[in-house]
Amino acid sequence: MYNIPVNATTQSQEESRMERTEFERVAGEFAAFHGEFAALFGRSEARRRSEQYLRGLLVQQTDRRNAENLAEAVGGASARALQRHLTESPWDVGPVRDTLQRYLARRLNTPEGVFVWDETGFPKKGTKSVGVARQYCGTLGKVGNCQLGVFLAYVSERGHALVDASLFLPQEWTEDEARCREAGVPPDVTYQTKAELALAMLRHAKHLGHLQGHWVTADEDYGKSPALRDALDAEGWTYVLEVAGCTTVFPQAAQVAVPPWSGAGKKPTKPRLVEGEPPAQPVEEWVTGVDEERWQTLTVGAGAQGPRTYQFVAQRVWESRAGLPGRACWLVARRNCAGTELKFYLSNAPADTALVTLATVGAQRWPIETEFQTGKGETGLDEYEVRSWNGWYHHITLGLLAGAFLLTIQQEWGKKSARSHPSPSQPGAPGDPSPPPLDHGRSLAVAL
Repeated sequence: MYNIPVNATTQSQEESRMERTEFERVAGEFAAFHGEFAALFGRSEARRRSEQYLRGLLVQQTDRRNAENLAEAVGGASARALQRHLTESPWDVGPVRDTLQRYLARRLNTPEGVFVWDETGFPKKGTKSVGVARQYCGTLGKVGNCQLGVFLAYVSERGHALVDASLFLPQEWTEDEARCREAGVPPDVTYQTKAELALAMLRHAKHLGHLQGHWVTADEDYGKSPALRDALDAEGWTYVLEVAGCTTVFPQAAQVAVPPWSGAGKKPTKPRLVEGEPPAQPVEEWVTGVDEERWQTLTVGAGAQGPRTYQFVAQRVWESRAGLPGRACWLVARRNCAGTELKFYLSNAPADTALVTLATVGAQRWPIETEFQTGKGETGLDEYEVRSWNGWYHHITLGLLAGAFLLTIQQEWGKKSARSHPSPSQPGAPGDPSPPPLDHGRSLAVAL
């Protein structure tokens, strides 16, 4: 007989009790979470399938999360029923996502929350999957056959989550009615740019009113659109949008006037730069003339490798519109501490806005990339086998729900207090707004 110390036995029993308690707690949290949305899926059978599919996304960690593998991971589920829940079940994603934003507001809301746009690619073979085309795919790092989803995220000092998504349909799709009909694309869907899809989601979030905040940030795919920047400004949003180095601005005020009529030819009516005024300058050219003393080293977030520290400089400039001065705005340049990897941003923030605020808001784009990594790695956001419009939206929406549940568990288990951190749009924001990660594979698999 082995002599086992009493304290060791007690400790082992205590750990077992703690594990069982945690497992029960996760199961209870999941039931309560699904209960927030269950009625939106329709009849009892559809509610049960939504619970099984969502549970499968969370507990299936080893194999691709297709319907067959999800069914094997979830007791009482059949692959055919789960697949039909995606492709044939009539539940509407709109009310589910509206309720998701209301749910997330309770866990994430702050007055200075930041809305973030980004896209992610879903590589696909063949030509039948809705929206598939040869286009640039960030997942592949090159042009390839893929679908593109445009996503809206919400970031605050309390955490971050994906809150909406739209499938981008290239013009080769919207101009082919037969192809769209075969994939189940609604007849009223027309071509929209990624920027237009992004703005529509932001407007809808504002209309719902659940998530607070006035800041918006995104990469240069969105920042390059003057029409998008104008719409944000007109609708009261404050943006910090990345732009390409070739973007032109007027670093100094420039005079414009309608040229005097010479008495011959057509009388001028359009203003031009007054003779002698310098033309607009590419931002990548402007930055070469910035004195080194103007650069400030700021920490704008906490990354996996430590604090996210960069050097920033900002100046009030005027946008260039058709070669003429447009709206006054901030031009922000960012580089790493070695002086390389330049990025540029335009912002319509007020003239008295602190540089650290502009820098920190612009840095809030990285959490959406984290959400993509988590979604694809932990909840199978990209692991679907559907071709239709409804199939894509159904799977992606359930993926958003799975991500929201992980946030719930992280917050409940992490016990991180948001009050100890300033807003990401305020000076001194430490950066990482997310609760500590949870290695949930084993615990969720056992509990759910």
